[in-house]
Amino acid sequence: MGLDIRIPLGLIFLITGGLLTIYGFATRANTVLYAPSMGVNLNLGSGIVMVLFGLTMFLFGWRRRA
Repeated sequence: MGLDIRIPLGLIFLITGGLLTIYGFATRANTVLYAPSMGVNLNLGSGIVMVLFGLTMFLFGWRRRA
């Protein structure tokens, strides 16, 4: 059938994770923002995980297609 969900799913995670990583990196010095999470920058950490997952999905889908 030719429908592979890994490529669009990978792109969605890459874009969302990239935006979240940029936001987490830009606000890393704001201690008031991260006080409820005990000073842990969850935006940066989860953004990096999302970028890695999105890159993995995209590459697996692209490799299968080629």
